[in-house]
Amino acid sequence: MILPSAEAVDAVVLWVAATHAQPAWAHAPRLVIRAPEKRCGKSRLLDVVEATCFAPLITVNASPAAVYRAIGTDDPPTLLVDEADTIFGAAAEGNEDLRGLLNAGHQRNRPALRWDNSTHSLEKIPTFSMAALAGIGAMPDTIEDRAVVIRMRRRAPGEKVAPYRHRRDSPALRTVARQLTTWLRANLRELEAAEPAMPVEDRAADTWEPLVAVADLAGGDWPERARRACGTLTAERDGATVPSDRIRLLVDCRTAFQTAGVIDNQGRPAIPSSVLLDKLCTDPEAPWAEYGKSGTGLTAMKLGQLLAEYEITSANIRFGAPYGQVKGYHEADFTDAWNRYCSAPDTDPVGEPSQPSQPSPPSSTSGRVIPLGRLKPSHTDQPHITAGTA
Repeated sequence: MILPSAEAVDAVVLWVAATHAQPAWAHAPRLVIRAPEKRCGKSRLLDVVEATCFAPLITVNASPAAVYRAIGTDDPPTLLVDEADTIFGAAAEGNEDLRGLLNAGHQRNRPALRWDNSTHSLEKIPTFSMAALAGIGAMPDTIEDRAVVIRMRRRAPGEKVAPYRHRRDSPALRTVARQLTTWLRANLRELEAAEPAMPVEDRAADTWEPLVAVADLAGGDWPERARRACGTLTAERDGATVPSDRIRLLVDCRTAFQTAGVIDNQGRPAIPSSVLLDKLCTDPEAPWAEYGKSGTGLTAMKLGQLLAEYEITSANIRFGAPYGQVKGYHEADFTDAWNRYCSAPDTDPVGEPSQPSQPSPPSSTSGRVIPLGRLKPSHTDQPHITAGTA
């Protein structure tokens, strides 16, 4: 298949290698292989991952109990889930246990608790296991936040690949898997003690650290390639992430202050609650006009409840004409939340602030994504992985 970038190829290679050293890791990064439509190569990529990863356990439809038992060991297999959209999609039902397993299994020592009626005892089932999921569309945020995300695309006219033959190609790939096991299992102590310098922080660092540690062990140009892949794919994921309603509200409130905020009688930037609600609900690209289960729109009470999560509350504020003394919000009360939860105004994933001196175009909710065509390969002599499309 043709992957979207050289960085994506490196990420898949390093993730596969990391599966062979699972006992060394404190976190088990997920590999999410997603595509907007069928025939983008996601299942074929999962075939290659299955043939090269450590102890693959592939499933399309399995009971949670069976999966728990299969991975509940000190040296678990690599869980591979095809058609993962059937687990997480809108029509999915009854998969809460499996979702919980995939979330909890990202970190070591997060067991599932079950009561055994036959022995009248509490049973702790390990959940830790590296997992790859392939499906159409985005996975839940709780999964993608713990994952290396590969965004597959359908081959364009003129892009050629060689056909994949399972009987012919799998033995060679399994040979690679055995070589990886031999190499990495001999270096588990070094990998367990590794504390590589990371280009990202927090959960992204937890997710990518096993891949970067493997790259540092490999040496050569792999340390640089791993960190470039980490930075590039993390930026793509963050740029394409749809913010939660509360984050979206903070960003839209900032835009409202920029376009409709005024000064109160004490010279402090502020905005009346009625004006803020009007700005929020008249944005045709925002969800506020039809917000809530009833679809009647955001109300002053609900606005206050949402903002209270960030310790932002309304107050009686005295404005000049035409408002007088009304309920409103001071801009200073938002500053801490904006700094902590929102990106800078020129990089917000929900669009640019409109200017009061000219008509305001509808804001975009699609997010800023680095165009794949602009991504420069990290090395020019790397061939594409060769296989057919799914």
